[in-house]
Amino acid sequence: MTIEIGILFSAMSLILAILGYQLSKTNQQIKRQQLDRQEIKSDTEASVEVKAELGYIRKGVDDIRIDLKANEKNIGILTERVTRVEESAKQAHKRIDNYEGGH
Repeated sequence: MTIEIGILFSAMSLILAILGYQLSKTNQQIKRQQLDRQEIKSDTEASVEVKAELGYIRKGVDDIRIDLKANEKNIGILTERVTRVEESAKQAHKRIDNYEGGH
């Protein structure tokens, strides 16, 4: 009977060792899954931040385009005004030259 008890203890020890190994393996898988979830969460948060920043940049670029169009319009107006002033100055110089030539 002592041999049977020894075999029984050996069998139980083997079963407990296998169960312990499986439990350890399962715990490792759970930890790996938790790390994967944390990594996915971190990646998702980073992605959301990047998308938000891109939205701000897009809005800034749109604002710059609007300002640029307004500046181009103002430059066009100023160019036209300078042309008129130059023409007026040219006319004034002709009148002055005619006035001085007549006296």
